[in-house]
Amino acid sequence: MTRVPLRPLARILPARARGENTDVIEQENIRRRHEEMQDRTRARAEGRLFVLGAFFFCAFALVGGRMGVLATSEAAEPRASAGGATIATQRADILDRNGNILATNFETHSLYAQPPQMVDPVASAEQLVAIFPDLDRDRLIKDFTGKRKFLWIKKRISPEQKQAVHDIGDPGLLFGPREMRLYPNGRLAAHVLGGAGFGKEGVSAAEVIGVAGVEKQFDGYLRDPANGAKPLQLSLDLTVQAAAEQVLYGGMKLMNAKGATSVLMDVHTGEVISVVSLPDFDPNDRPVPLTQGDQSDSPLFNRSVQGVYELGSTFKIFTAAQAVDLGLVNSETIIDTSGPMRIGRFPIGEFRNKNYGDLSVADIIVKSSNRGTGRLALQIGSKRQQAFLDALGMFDATPFEIVEAAGGKPLKPKKWGELSTVTISYGHGLSTSPMHLAAGYAAIANGGHYVSPTILKQNGSQHGPRVMSANAAGQAQLMLRKVVTSGTASFGEVPGYEVAGKTGTADKPKPRGGYYENKVIATFASMFPASDPQYVLIVTLDEPSVIAHGEERRTAGWTAVPVAAELIGRVAPLLGLRPKVEPGQLAGITLTSN
Repeated sequence: MTRVPLRPLARILPARARGENTDVIEQENIRRRHEEMQDRTRARAEGRLFVLGAFFFCAFALVGGRMGVLATSEAAEPRASAGGATIATQRADILDRNGNILATNFETHSLYAQPPQMVDPVASAEQLVAIFPDLDRDRLIKDFTGKRKFLWIKKRISPEQKQAVHDIGDPGLLFGPREMRLYPNGRLAAHVLGGAGFGKEGVSAAEVIGVAGVEKQFDGYLRDPANGAKPLQLSLDLTVQAAAEQVLYGGMKLMNAKGATSVLMDVHTGEVISVVSLPDFDPNDRPVPLTQGDQSDSPLFNRSVQGVYELGSTFKIFTAAQAVDLGLVNSETIIDTSGPMRIGRFPIGEFRNKNYGDLSVADIIVKSSNRGTGRLALQIGSKRQQAFLDALGMFDATPFEIVEAAGGKPLKPKKWGELSTVTISYGHGLSTSPMHLAAGYAAIANGGHYVSPTILKQNGSQHGPRVMSANAAGQAQLMLRKVVTSGTASFGEVPGYEVAGKTGTADKPKPRGGYYENKVIATFASMFPASDPQYVLIVTLDEPSVIAHGEERRTAGWTAVPVAAELIGRVAPLLGLRPKVEPGQLAGITLTSN
């Protein structure tokens, strides 16, 4: 814009020459300048009003659009978010051998609070305590009214609890999505499955990790996203497991035992079809481990692999089988079992001071003679005995694939002299788990091959190295059958299933050395059917005691054997075994004519 002077000489000089008033020219120029300034100011104001109007129009349009979207969408709780590593979700399922679900995932929610956003902290705390009785009202009020900006209230809540909290209506109570581990069968196979917990956590996700059992043993496989559609299939049979748990629980109560365990194993594949440890727990609500006292008192204690016991006379068959395998004896060889018998200054006696005299090797097993087994062990020798038991896996933790198995390492004598050779021959001085015993008996049952116990489903026979000849294994099977038909396990006969087995009763050791006088570990190690063994069953009772025929009984023949017999009768049909029914004698009927 060109600025015009107020008194331009081109107009002033001619005006003076004509005698006109030059102030009029100046005043006219001032008026024009004021009008131009007013026009510019008005144009600038109109532009600003236009921009401001456009801004308000866009703002109201945006708010209206957002309100429309919210009105037509499903309500969702606000979620806090923070940068960090991605939290892995989607854990693979666990199935039994028939495809039944043992462990799966379940979508649920967590509950947390942001106290600065709460409207009525005190009322909200009181209503939360009504929904979750285990919460501390005073602690909640202190947290809600203090300086905390974030607070976990519950890591997992049910849909009903979520609705109840939602009805409180406080904007400071928020929900986060959760994927939790669900065990739909409750306590069934609890010690095998173990349980799961949360690893990395955020308000919008939580990582599920295994804390025990196969959940921890195979945690890497189960958490691998590549295996999401490939469940982990176990060797367990859900139906057999349920029957075994029911029978063993009833037997434990009937025999007044402190605890019990059973192992059912396929003698050719090593698959553990059922494994029970009592007392048990619900993996959906895993209890807290004991911090003091005897860990075996905890329901988390897995007696089948962590329970390392002297298993008594169940070991005698190993001594007999090795002696036959070495060619030292056969089942009919006569052994002098009469006393006295001493190893150094230690006498070797019999149960209730019996003296059996001359017995065949088979009868040594049938009558469970300590001296007879001890004399066989002396013929075998310490080094060969150790090598044989080592080949049966009795010196190392069982390879059974749950994390607790590593803690069940056998206890053997530091000095394996002549006394240890004798006492270990009848199951004293060497402590192993029932799972070890199952693997040992499986070697006898399958014809002499070691098989490794496994929790995973297998395809076909899994025979390992040969540990004894087929002849020695066959003779041992016949001896074990005689124990049931005419020996200490007579209550173990199950019509149609030809049970063979050996009883074992061992005094329970004290924590600080020595043995209890009236507490025992009673075990029955069995196989069936004896004519063609397919399965091994171990039943162990901790501190059983029952009154029978007016007398207190603790030995395995009165306690563990009847429980095992009931268990075999229940599960054998479930395993597809048909009973062998011996034909009865025909009635002496003579047909005559009229």
